[in-house]
Parts: sequence; structure tokens; C-alpha cells
Amino acid sequence: MESRIDYYPTHEHEGFKFRRGRTLPFGATMVPNGVNFSVFSSAATACTLVLFRKHEPEPMVEIEFPQEFRIGDVYSMIVFDLDYEELEYGFRFDGPWEPAWGHRFDKSKIVGDPYAKVIGGRDVWRAEPDWNDMYGHRSRLAFDDFDWEGDRPLETPSKDLVVYEMHVRGFTASPTSGVSAPGTFAGIREKIPYLKDLGINCIELLPIFEFDEWENSRRHPETGEWLLNYWGYSTLGFFAPKAGFAATGRFGMQVDELKTLIKDLHKAGIEVILDVVFNHTAEGDHRGPTISYRGIDNRTYYMLTPEGYYYNFSGCGNTLNCNHPVVRNMVLDCLRYWASEYHVDGFRFDLASILGRDQNGAPLANPPLLESLAYDPVLSKCKLIAEAWDAGGLYQVGSFPAYGRWAEWNGKYRDCIRKFIKGEMAQVGEMAQRIQGSPDLYYYRGPTASTNFITAHDGFTLWDLYSYNWKHNEANGENNNDGSNDNDSWNAGWEGESTDPETNALRRKLVKNAMCLLMLSRGIPMIVMGDEMGRTQNGNNNAYCHDNELAWLDWTMVDRNTELLQFIKGVIRFRREHPVLRGDRFFEHRDVVGSGRPDIRFHGTQAFWADYSAGSRCLAVELCGEHATPRDDAIYFAMNMHWDGLPFQLPYAGDGRSWKVAINTSMPSPHDIYEKSQAPRLENQGEIIVGPRSIMVLIADRL
Repeated sequence: MESRIDYYPTHEHEGFKFRRGRTLPFGATMVPNGVNFSVFSSAATACTLVLFRKHEPEPMVEIEFPQEFRIGDVYSMIVFDLDYEELEYGFRFDGPWEPAWGHRFDKSKIVGDPYAKVIGGRDVWRAEPDWNDMYGHRSRLAFDDFDWEGDRPLETPSKDLVVYEMHVRGFTASPTSGVSAPGTFAGIREKIPYLKDLGINCIELLPIFEFDEWENSRRHPETGEWLLNYWGYSTLGFFAPKAGFAATGRFGMQVDELKTLIKDLHKAGIEVILDVVFNHTAEGDHRGPTISYRGIDNRTYYMLTPEGYYYNFSGCGNTLNCNHPVVRNMVLDCLRYWASEYHVDGFRFDLASILGRDQNGAPLANPPLLESLAYDPVLSKCKLIAEAWDAGGLYQVGSFPAYGRWAEWNGKYRDCIRKFIKGEMAQVGEMAQRIQGSPDLYYYRGPTASTNFITAHDGFTLWDLYSYNWKHNEANGENNNDGSNDNDSWNAGWEGESTDPETNALRRKLVKNAMCLLMLSRGIPMIVMGDEMGRTQNGNNNAYCHDNELAWLDWTMVDRNTELLQFIKGVIRFRREHPVLRGDRFFEHRDVVGSGRPDIRFHGTQAFWADYSAGSRCLAVELCGEHATPRDDAIYFAMNMHWDGLPFQLPYAGDGRSWKVAINTSMPSPHDIYEKSQAPRLENQGEIIVGPRSIMVLIADRL
């Protein structure tokens, strides 16, 4: 069959044949016999395509786009007979250098494609780069030849999720992980049986878009240790997976390695949510490097002050101008790409309140980007989770523009649970809201709008939350000035690691309390990598710069903290077994099924009377399983955060039923949690004694 006339060359330069290309899609796209390059710039006066052979220091050719190849603000060109697998490409843009007007064009610099599907230059984690490379982050092609074997996103109902937040490298980088490819996507694959046994059904990955771990790297002033950009909240390219997180990154196979991980996770019933950073890029402020966006169209991609400087609502030097139509389309194209090409199940948006600001930084009442994402047909089944605040002071927990789609990291849940567990006064009233899925915040959105968490990557680990009163970030080399001072933590009587059995027993109990409350609360529970086995960061609540044992998961904890791990597996299983805990609607506080009881009742130490006074540290909750779908057992749980044990009067279990002990955090293993078939019946059905700083959970079987 003859080639279409569109794919005949019309021009030639230094032996390279080319013709005018297709304006859409943006980026580099393989076409018959060639590659179509398309890039946007509203203010450039000229554009040059720069082609390299992979890893070569000098370009093999530079082809300036003829002016007739520019349509509107888009430069497009098809170049024929290129070796796809050995190709790297970039652009030079000519235009005004007028920073006060927002223009920072510099033809001496080669810039990357905003739509690059693969970026080279940091192919092996922590391999020191060639600082003299004229083009350090090189755009490459990706190949759509992966066999998904019928895989598709899982579309697990949000109410059924148990999310496990992890850092790709930190999860298996330690030699104790025992995997064949530590610190990689392939390493996570080897731990899928562990994740499945733990009971979680969704992992949330810290940033995996290409970033530079050497960005702002420095040596610790005292130890001389390298401190790196470990967390990766500083994106180089939104379409490209991090090569350094792939065992095969040195061979350019990171795309296939990540897809293989997602496919195998899906086979195990585990969804994948990506933590995405659309609030800023790695180019920093006016002193930062020109990598891509700044050199292509600075005024379009960034929010600029009237003087041409960068608004810094991200705390990282610049702020992406997300509600500009071009940038908005790039974000949409990006998320559609990850949802369709990588079968990703959802996204958590870092500092998402920035996405609702206009180009001058003012919060919008109806942000176009957030609305577009909520109603996008490709993303219609994806989970969308907002970190509903930013570094510019905008705090929108409970008020983030949702369009019936957006969920939020519930920072108010975290703060209230922390204060309640450590015994602070005046928390009981708010606790009643948080346990229900925060109807005070999400009344019109339902409990699955609330992603409930007590710890996250940013802050203390759960073990450290009950081992330290204060942060200990000296290892960051910033004189302990970084990281939050508001932790609502308690050291259980001794600052730091302890050899005292009573102190450690109390800490284990407090951790159990936290995990228990998390799994008993309506909403979407999220736990953090290692919290299930008592992981510590030695009191560091901001380990963003550590690629070492401080930030890696120590897998010997599986055997050393068996009691804790088994308990947490048990409470996750308990949540999974009881649909009354996982509703996607709020409780109505009345009997709507004719069971003779309301769907939820609150009690205190006295049945039917909850004490919401400031001095109260106790609350009990009774859930009627007849209101659940499918119908479930009745559940009663009593929370005593007082330092003394207290008696709790029990409501009547029902005709022919009796209360059995499912969980008791005041008891040592194996009496802290029971499988349903082994739950012991209470001898006294009228009262229980709940130990100091403890939680008891009772069930009454359905007849």
C-alpha cells in the first residue's frame, strides 16, 4: 500500500528529511516513517528542534522550524527515518529576555518537552550527573507495545478502600527487604504478598513523575552525609515515570516496569493512587535553572507578580498557573494519559488549593481546572483526593470545591484523633463527628469525601507520635528549624526510644488505639508505610532529604514487632468483615429499617448518655448492623482516654443476642483482638471495665 502524501518529506537539512507536522497532540508522537514534534509557545519568535543520539554530548542535528510550520502558537514538524529507540530531543526558543514582562527566553539553552513521556539524564538513582551536560534532562519517546493482558482499573468503591501510603524507594531500599531489586517498582512487586496479607487494597505512591534527586543536594554540615531531594515533590516532567525508581531505568525500560507493577497489583486486588504535584515545578524562582517551562513560555506556565517575579504559594519558589487554559489542558492531558496508558486508579493532589487560584493568586469560586477534572469523561471513575490547603495560607478542609467528585485529606480528623488519644480535654464532641465521617464538614458530600489519616509521610511516624514530645530534625542539617512544631504528640513519659517495658507497652497500646479508631471511622482510612510494624524516624518529622536507614523501611521489624503487626492486620480484617463500618452515606440517627434501634447511638460511661463536657475523655458508640448493606452484626465500642480504668454500662444486645469481645487494646496479644469465631462472650452483659487509655470493641452476632 502506498504511503499517504502527508508522510512524504518536503524539506531537508543536513541529510534529515522533514515536513510540516500535525499540531495535535502536543509532544513527540511516532507516525509512519517518522516522529511528529509539536510544541506550544505564545511569545517565542522562533523555535529550533534539537536531536541527539542517546547519551551523546552533542546534538546530531538542529532544525529550525520554518515559519510556515507554525500554526497559531504551535510549532509542529515531522522528521523522517529516525531511530526511535536511540533518540533524544529538545528545543531552543528564541524570543525576548524581558523578565519584568514575564519573558525569559534564552536560545543558548536547550529545553525539554512539557509532554515528554520519558526523560533521560537521571537513569540510575543517585548516580552523580554530568554537571557540564548542555542538556541534563533529555526528552525521549515511549513505546505503546505493553501487553496488559486484559487489565483495567479496578474501580473499587471508595467506601471499601484501605489506603497504604508509601515511598517507592523507601519501601524496599533497605537490605533487610530481601528483594532482588531494592528501592524500585520491581521491588514493590516482590512485596505484593505482604501487602495482600496486611489487608490493604490500595497503595498511594509518593511522587513518581520524573524528578532530580540531586536538586538542592547538599552535605550535612557536621556529618558530611549527602542530603538529597528524596521525596520528589519537585517535578521535571508530568508525563514521565521516574527512571531512578526502576531496576531497568538504565536500559530505558521504566515505563514497562511500572506498568508491570500496576498490572500485578491489580491482579492482587490492589489499586494504585499517585501523589501528583501540579502546584510547582523543579525550575524554582528567578534564580533557578531553565529546564523546560520557563524557557518555552514563562508567562503562560507560571503565576507572576506585576514585576515579573514568581508567586510562591507552593513554598518551593514558583507556582504553576493551573487555571490558564493551556496549562489546564496540559494537566488534563497528563491525568488522562496516566489513567488510560498506566491504568492508574486515582490521584492525590499535593497542595491542591493552589489549583483553585487564578493567575494573580486569588481563590476562585468556581475553579475551571477542578471543575474540568471532576467532569472529565476519561477520569470519571478515578479517585480524586485533594490536600485541601497550600503554603500560601489557603485552608479548605471541608470547603474544597468538590463538584460531587473530590475527596480530601481530612487534616481535622488527624488533629482531633491525636488530641483525643493523648487525653486532651474538650475533644469528645468533635470525636463524635470524626468517627461518623465528619458530617459537619462533608454533609452534602458523604463520608467518602473524608480521607481519614493520623500520620502521613510528612510528620511523625505513628510510633514516634507516642515516643517524642518534640521534633528531632538535627539530621536534616537545618538546626532543627524545619518541620512542623504542632504535632499533638506525647512521649508516654520518656523522650525517645526506651528500654522500659511499661513505657513500650503503653506506646504499643496508644498505636493500637490509633489504628483501631482509624478502622472504626467512616470515610477512607489511610495508613503509612511501616506504621503497622512500629517504624521510627528517631523523632524526625520531616525526612524529605534522607536516602538512608532513617527513611527506609526496616523489614526486621516484622519479626521484632509481631504483636503490633498482627493486631493491625486484625483491625483491617475487622473493618473488611463489617459493612456497618464502611457506609457511603452518613448515619441518620434514627431507625429507618424497623430494627427497633437507630443506626447509631452515642453513649458514655452511662448507657444512652454521652458526656460532651470539656472534662470528658470517654465516648462509646453503638452501631446497628441491621441498617448496613449487607446486614451486619451490631457493634459497640468504648473509648476511654482517661488514665484510670472506668466502668461502662452496656446497652441491651437484643433478644437472643449477647455481646462478645472483638478487640481490647488494654490486653496483651493474643487477647487484644479475636477472630469473629473465637470472640469470647462477656459474662456480665450489663457492664464492662475499659482499661486506662484503652478501647474495647464488642459485637453482637446477627440472629
